[in-house]
Amino acid sequence: MLDADLAEVYQVLTKNLNLAVRRNAERFPRDFMFQLTKKESECLRLQFATSNAGRGGRRYLPNAFSELGVAMLSSVLNSARAIRMNITIMRAFVRLREALVTHKDLAQKIEQLEGTQKKHSSIIVAVVQEIGKLKQPPRQRKSRFGFYSDDK
Repeated sequence: MLDADLAEVYQVLTKNLNLAVRRNAERFPRDFMFQLTKKESECLRLQFATSNAGRGGRRYLPNAFSELGVAMLSSVLNSARAIRMNITIMRAFVRLREALVTHKDLAQKIEQLEGTQKKHSSIIVAVVQEIGKLKQPPRQRKSRFGFYSDDK
């Protein structure tokens, strides 16, 4: 996001946002924030139809912030909205960590159940094989009872 857009989100002036960034430069490495080149800035001006430089436009090249930079901005700005956003971000990180711990516990329990199930299935297979090996004794012919004729 561009500095002017973030200034609007955090309800501060763009110059105050950039001043806070300059005062806390060590908190904004290249993967958090970078300054647009003159060519990139001109392309944006043409795309958004903003005023020309020298006629009320920007004097400095705009800064662009990654999602990490946006989160860091909430900790260096002193507006009420930035403070609320920073608190929300911190709470979200804590909830995310708790969810990951819960998922790890569940994954571990599932692995334990799978191990137990595999052990039980191997025992069942062995029992079935042993039962199959057992030969049933041959059936003895039962003597018939009743009246017999010698014809047969």
